Amino acid sequence: MREKDGWTKRDFLQTVGAAGPALRLLLGGPAAGMSAAAAPATKFTPTDCGAFFNASHQDLKRLMKRPADLTKELAGSQSLRGIPFLLGPDDPRQKRYVVLSARHDPSLTSELEIPVHGKASFVCVAQFCDWDENETPPPGADAIEKVGQHLADLVMVFDDGTEHRHPIRRRFEVNSASVFWGHLCFAAVPHRQDVASKLTDPLSTGQDWGELQIGVWDSNYAGQIVWLSAIPNPTPERALKTLRFSARADDPVAVCGVTLFHGRENPLQYDRLNLYRITLPHEGDEKQWDVTVDLGVVARKYQLRPFEAEPWLAAPGVGLGESGGRSAANLYVEVSASPEATLTLRDQKAGRQCEFDLRDALGGGEVAARVPGARIQFLEREKVWLHGRVTDTANHRPTPVRLAFRSSDGRYLPPYGHRTEISTGWFEDYGGDLKLQETSFAYVDGTFQIELPVGDVYVEITKGFEYERIRKKLTIRQDQRELDLEISRFADFRARGWVSADSHVHFLSPSTAILEGQAEGLNLINLLAAQWGDLFTNVGDLSHGPLKSSDGEMMVHVGTENRNHILGHLGLLGGHGAPVYPMSAAGPEESYIGDPLWTSLADWADRCREQEGLVMAVHFPYPTAELAADIVLGKIDAVEVRPDAKEAFNGLRFLDWYHYLNCGYRLPAFGGTDKMSASVPVGGMRGYAWLGNDEFTFANWAKAVRRGNTFMTSGPLLLFQADGRAPGEEIRLGAGGGKIEVRAEAKSAVPIHQLEIVWNGKVVATRQESGGAREIALQEPIHVSGPGWLAARCVSKVPYAECRVAAHTSPVYVVFPGEELFSAPAVAYMLTLMDGAELWARNLATRTSPDRLNRVLQVFASARERLHQRLHQHGISH
Repeated sequence: MREKDGWTKRDFLQTVGAAGPALRLLLGGPAAGMSAAAAPATKFTPTDCGAFFNASHQDLKRLMKRPADLTKELAGSQSLRGIPFLLGPDDPRQKRYVVLSARHDPSLTSELEIPVHGKASFVCVAQFCDWDENETPPPGADAIEKVGQHLADLVMVFDDGTEHRHPIRRRFEVNSASVFWGHLCFAAVPHRQDVASKLTDPLSTGQDWGELQIGVWDSNYAGQIVWLSAIPNPTPERALKTLRFSARADDPVAVCGVTLFHGRENPLQYDRLNLYRITLPHEGDEKQWDVTVDLGVVARKYQLRPFEAEPWLAAPGVGLGESGGRSAANLYVEVSASPEATLTLRDQKAGRQCEFDLRDALGGGEVAARVPGARIQFLEREKVWLHGRVTDTANHRPTPVRLAFRSSDGRYLPPYGHRTEISTGWFEDYGGDLKLQETSFAYVDGTFQIELPVGDVYVEITKGFEYERIRKKLTIRQDQRELDLEISRFADFRARGWVSADSHVHFLSPSTAILEGQAEGLNLINLLAAQWGDLFTNVGDLSHGPLKSSDGEMMVHVGTENRNHILGHLGLLGGHGAPVYPMSAAGPEESYIGDPLWTSLADWADRCREQEGLVMAVHFPYPTAELAADIVLGKIDAVEVRPDAKEAFNGLRFLDWYHYLNCGYRLPAFGGTDKMSASVPVGGMRGYAWLGNDEFTFANWAKAVRRGNTFMTSGPLLLFQADGRAPGEEIRLGAGGGKIEVRAEAKSAVPIHQLEIVWNGKVVATRQESGGAREIALQEPIHVSGPGWLAARCVSKVPYAECRVAAHTSPVYVVFPGEELFSAPAVAYMLTLMDGAELWARNLATRTSPDRLNRVLQVFASARERLHQRLHQHGISH
């Protein structure tokens, strides 16, 4: 073989050796640990064109209008989309292109023949042409792009002297090295392969977070391009002698490399995304295994949690999400590749690897690797597209639900329009998807389309807290085109006068909130606009008023969450007129750097009430500072409480609420999710308020919350009465006290294990179900001897990552003549909070005008005075 510019095929083969067994396999050499006899047939024969190169990169500047600059990226031995090429040297002064043109120029070639030997089904050419000046015509010019311009011919000359001629045309087999958007080729592809990305990939310079959500880095316009075409040989059984390139136009074509392909199908045409399961040679974490494919793209690689159908179907935590370790015995890979592709599995710890011919796996059976130890199986060979419906058994009409389909091995199968991988980061994914722990769900409006594998699949369907939660096995037929599913109620609280609401949701669009709210069985979502530093969310939705579902049973009302650094946060729900601005104060993380202490929470609450809105202490009691003063001053209408994930009602959230109740402050309980990511379902924590026969409007709902006949819940439906009085009402007893008959009953889609009655925060009656029950009730007399409050609460042992599955009613208040409910330790706690808040406002808060600061400080002074009066009334000095 002749040397050209100090570069030979031997150099290339040495490079191949350094690249390792995977690349040697492409060229037909044996892989490590594989005998020559066991090696696969050669796929490719790269052709050394070095003796025919007639132009350097510097020459291109003279020969082309817009020369490519591909010297560094494409030099020496290269595998382009899995096809090996022998390219020119990495030196802009040395010859590295065969430039063809019909122009009369002594430095150009109009025709050349490259000797080749052997049979081939395709001739793979790496090339580019000159720029089409008609793509950027001068003003007023009548220009047509040169699409299909016949630039050259590739003539296959066979051993018997016969020939086959194939045209090389602009935007068919070749194109310029830089193109505008929309100017790709019809019969060629860019030399760079598409690359799958993960949501967790780090962003590099120049990349946007939004681009990362696509899941793939598109190669089509990534810098300058060499175009790869696989030109078919109509008679692959005959041996080739030479390849002749003949120029047919003045516009030049630069040929970079030529390779013969010996497979049966076009190496640039890939099958659709297919799923394979690899049985690993030994157990190992997903990160231990590297999976590559030569003629294609590995889109995803993952391990699944072990999935056992029968235990899964019978498990009690339907709809709550699941977690757990992943199987280390199998690896799942999703691949789009040519049937001629070789998939390589490499153990990065041990340094060993094995290869699979994907064509062998396409038969459907489990196939062993060439090197024994691993096996591969093509899964889901047959799939069908289905039009699905989920109907309510009460009216047989489609109803919005949250659902998840799973394959027979537990893989999530999303309906069309929903993501396979769901981003659960803050302010990231709001497309009607949900991921609870490691379980993904899609929100659908009652209809959907999905492609499912033929055979057994599994479905999980939920719709809030009043519908039976469904897990079931389905068998999909090859001829099936429709899928009908049903869901039914076990309780109808709306028919009994109750309205369910999530008091605290962020970032959703109002229309998506309608869908998700309906699917979660809600009647109302309070979507809260907010300020986060220099970010403002949902502010554009404030001026449009509420959005209602077509049946009027689901409403989205946009309010604001007003956030004041250490002093606290308020949900200002509803209200008429202009929003209560500013929404944040006193600097990060609430508002922007240098924002002063504009106002107090009390002032925000007053302005909200002036507009007939509802003031909610969101994610009570944190941040806990000014809230103590606002409760003392009567500024708060209700508190948003949630059970602790471990302690349920023994965490500080409930204990703080109890402290205020034990000082006589009447604070109805409500539930809100504070949803800020796709890891939280709307209404996963919610409140129910009893409207009775009142029309369902926001104003009536707000009045019902203020009256206090409410309960918060993350699942159970909990009703409570004391002497026939509902939460929010009073029982008046005479001196000496008496007995109060209490009754509580709970229903739940998730088994409940304990139901309790609390008096002034202490448990006074209990009903337990060690094995759990869907319904549980308690009725007995409670003796009381002084003022206080009674409430019911219940809890489940079924695990739930977001919080405990639990519910708590607002209190029924017990009043004694001449006596006041009072807790000196709780009052001391409130005064300490006020002292701290005032100290911060004076010494650390970003400075504002004296008048504004005095207005804030007056809140603490007024509340402190009221508490001191109460201490004095009880004979306590402070």
